[in-house]
Amino acid sequence: MSQAARCISYPQRPRVLILSDISNEPDDAESLVRYLLYSNQFNTEGFGAVTSNWMKTKVCPQDMHKILDAYAGAVDNLNAHAHPDAPYPSAESLKSLVRSGPNVYGMAAVGDDVPLSDAGELLLERICAKDDRPLWVLCWGGTNVLAQVLLKIRNSRSDEDATKLYSKLRVYAISDQDDTGAWIRNNFPSVFYIVSLHAWNQYGLAAWTGISGDNFYGFDKGGPDFSKLTKEWMRENIQIGPLGSAYPNYMFIPEGDTPTFLYLIQNGLGVSERPDYGSWGGRYALTDISGNGVCSRHHHDAADSVTGLDGRTYRSNQATVWRWRDTFQNDFAARMQWTLSKDFGSKNHHPVISVNGSQSFEPVFIECEAGSSFVLDASETYDPDEGDKLTFKWWHYREPTATQWWVEAEVEELKIKPLDADSRKVEVELPPPEKCAVELMSRQAVAKGQLMHLILEVTDNGTPPLTSYRRILIQCTNKDLKGSGKAVDAVGDNPDMSFA
Repeated sequence: MSQAARCISYPQRPRVLILSDISNEPDDAESLVRYLLYSNQFNTEGFGAVTSNWMKTKVCPQDMHKILDAYAGAVDNLNAHAHPDAPYPSAESLKSLVRSGPNVYGMAAVGDDVPLSDAGELLLERICAKDDRPLWVLCWGGTNVLAQVLLKIRNSRSDEDATKLYSKLRVYAISDQDDTGAWIRNNFPSVFYIVSLHAWNQYGLAAWTGISGDNFYGFDKGGPDFSKLTKEWMRENIQIGPLGSAYPNYMFIPEGDTPTFLYLIQNGLGVSERPDYGSWGGRYALTDISGNGVCSRHHHDAADSVTGLDGRTYRSNQATVWRWRDTFQNDFAARMQWTLSKDFGSKNHHPVISVNGSQSFEPVFIECEAGSSFVLDASETYDPDEGDKLTFKWWHYREPTATQWWVEAEVEELKIKPLDADSRKVEVELPPPEKCAVELMSRQAVAKGQLMHLILEVTDNGTPPLTSYRRILIQCTNKDLKGSGKAVDAVGDNPDMSFA
């Protein structure tokens, strides 16, 4: 077995099509460089060069080709560090997927008598392909190509067929960058859509700016660590080798579009169909949980509480992204190192996690009675690099369980007890029924309580250190309906919940 065969493989690869206003500023080019370092994790189905509010009358597919030409000089080295079952795609295959969107702004490209652009034709083809897997449309610029296609489907298909096609779409948009985003959401509420909503051009309010925007926008001062985003760090760690040479210096904030695919990275943390679970690309939640509303599949910013660099606690939507920054920047730097050499032994590679004998990116699911405990065993976890030491960290991610802002009042901490010196094996104790298996307001016991999220992080001591994850989903049960408390009309009326 080759050393690379001990690395992580990617048996399931999300289908991805990117719409980018590349060259309106440097950040789209930066994001494309990083995306290519992860391209063996995806089935890339297209690149559309589009307009936006910042570049209204032209598109720049030629600048995608330049970056793909740079990738051509790196792909052989990258493949020396990839599992044989998950090779990087060739530069030529990716270049064949580049298309131009309309060279007009927003809704000017959308109408019953307006023909589809080349990018629109490709997107329509990919949506209609005989492939039941979701198609992720990552919107780094304006969304008029997507709007064109949705209108075309509505006008040319039966309601039943159109509904099936809409159900295949998954959209992650970097805010709204033209006037078609709001039109899409108003007219196609069934489309799965992730986007930060805020006043026009007020990007400092958006979750995705947590990727790198704290210095520029001034949020969460003292919390995020900017040291691995400085231009000096970029020169030393990213702007190296054949692909890194195509990574430009940033103008405003670096890589504002990157959270769209960080959300899909297969590292054991995120679950793509559940934006509310949180991932490197942030955490988002449904705006309408009724199941009947017009926005039933639209997801917008949620918030996490995170301990910052200064030791203080920050709760913000941007924190759902910047909390992972040190790890994803290390990951970026390590992959760029792969582009420099085919020597597997000279570079670092990710730990491969096994929990209770399961080696997968899917969450481990456990059903357990409230107040009881169970054991998790990650002792079969290994590192592909000989001699690397692994550090195991188990922690309770409380926010995805909560239904409200006041997480601490609703979600009791799990008790995690190490059973060996390295914490490869732990015992997890659930809260008692009255803390995790009662209705929030009525305090009446329920048979199926909270779904708890436990995260395992395994980090090696290579250069730079790399981290893999595994999420454990714990369904708390309460078969005997224990723990009913006094019914209340408001959280503040509950004597167990103090405002002190």
